[in-house]
Amino acid sequence: MSFQTLGLSEALLKAISKKGYTTPSPIQQKAIPPVLQGKDVLASAQTGTGKTAGFTLPLLHLLSENSKTKYRPIRALILTPTRELAAQVYANVREYSEFLNLRSAVIFGGVNQKPQVATIRQGIDILVATPGRLLDLQNQGLLSLKRIEIFVLDEADRMLDMGFLRDIQKVINSMPEKRQNLMFSATFSKDIKKLAHGILDHPVQVEATPENTTVEAITQKVYRVAKGKKTNLIIKLISDGDWKQVLVFTRTKHGANRLCEKMVKADITAAAIHGNKSQGARTKALAGFKSGRVRVLVATDIAARGLDIPLLPHVINFELPNISEDYVHRIGRTGRAGASGEALSLVSADETSFLRGIEKLIEMKIPVQIIEGFEPDPNASTEPIKQGQGRDRRNPRNSNRNSKGNNKSRRPNRNSGRRN
Repeated sequence: MSFQTLGLSEALLKAISKKGYTTPSPIQQKAIPPVLQGKDVLASAQTGTGKTAGFTLPLLHLLSENSKTKYRPIRALILTPTRELAAQVYANVREYSEFLNLRSAVIFGGVNQKPQVATIRQGIDILVATPGRLLDLQNQGLLSLKRIEIFVLDEADRMLDMGFLRDIQKVINSMPEKRQNLMFSATFSKDIKKLAHGILDHPVQVEATPENTTVEAITQKVYRVAKGKKTNLIIKLISDGDWKQVLVFTRTKHGANRLCEKMVKADITAAAIHGNKSQGARTKALAGFKSGRVRVLVATDIAARGLDIPLLPHVINFELPNISEDYVHRIGRTGRAGASGEALSLVSADETSFLRGIEKLIEMKIPVQIIEGFEPDPNASTEPIKQGQGRDRRNPRNSNRNSKGNNKSRRPNRNSGRRN
């Protein structure tokens, strides 16, 4: 199948060709046709499968059929959980709309709002936003969602994880009831299906890969190691392998900072990226990592969601996530767009139950290796990390698990989301 067979406009096909793409990915093949037909869509796709183009291309096609050259109200809203993902989606919108008479903007917190407001006032068709900044500007009367025709909720599962359910409800209530809705998520959990029921109208459900599976191109390995020897082991692996681009995951912001400092002391250029970093620092760290000036990017789950790093060869779980699905999201940073990748996990005794949960989820036994001099402590407790120790307090992970706030007629969750 080619992009020409999907029914996209010549202007979009020209932009796609300029980017060097010839064949749509499975999620694009499945999602684009129903979106072009004006249907609501609930799509599940792993990271690195081309899902952004799966909603961006048909959205641009539909809006360009009725472009407004004078007064431009916001007609499409793409809501994302993080600043990095918002910036990445906006970059895609800009690239694909190069030959169309459409204007777009991106807004997120952590930076001055004045330039964002100035762009919106000039008139835009498409707005990419994080919930916090969007609601802030709306509350100030600086933007209106009353003319929205297409609403995209991207990374819906992460939205729930970050406690954005109440904010999502506020956004939905600000838009016209008659609109097209598209929801993209890495998983089809019960919470996602419940949220979809309150937003989507008779949606077409599409899935690019089986739920919660890991990309086949990724080689996975576990290193059993004593907890106190993890730092020395990860430095040895990176140094001995002469790895040039490594994304490392920690559970907490403090842990990310501490590991980053030790990497730098070992003459490995590294930068940390997490919620406490300013937007400028996060952008600088990511740019340095992509350019090769920074060999190691140490990140927490929230900050790394949505990062688009082409041909990333190595992902290391310095600490396993205590939510099994996060493992799939983490290692999905590598093995993207047909490239191969390696995902390594440093597992101490107290993470044994996390490893079992991950293996159960992905339905495979991950090969285990022990390196001489870094053997696990035989006397260490296998009791899992206590609740609250494994995640930053400001990430209300389970704040929406029992919420009934995902239907328009229901009362929204009282747990407000983080301002992003």
